Amino acid sequence: MPFRHPDRAHDLDTRIEHEVRERLEEAIDFVCLDALVRVRRARGLPAPVADNAADRAEYTQHVLAFLRVLDAEVPAADARRARGGADTEEARLLAAQVARARALPDYWQRFETLSARFLAEPASSGGERRGVLARLFGRS
Repeated sequence: MPFRHPDRAHDLDTRIEHEVRERLEEAIDFVCLDALVRVRRARGLPAPVADNAADRAEYTQHVLAFLRVLDAEVPAADARRARGGADTEEARLLAAQVARARALPDYWQRFETLSARFLAEPASSGGERRGVLARLFGRS
């Protein structure tokens, strides 16, 4: 939207991509923070604090887990639309989701479905769940 970008040096395609990225980042932030709070509540732990490094690390784990779910479940769009050289896995996965959000007409419906599923399974999404062999052999 032009009123959100006072520097109009960017072309329309770039501005749209920035808006989609911003909306996607906010939506992922909401889902992952909700997942973190739910996991904390289930464990009887206090709510996360923004300045706590351990809380930030746990939040980042939720973000990566959710981005991996999205990457696995939402079919790949045109790979050429993903921009920039992503340095981290998180940046690469986010860029892929931005491209998919722009290309797929039902992306946000899929996003909502997957976020509901992610929130319904906080233990497996956050990486705290034991593996199949650990459950089979009764290991912690």
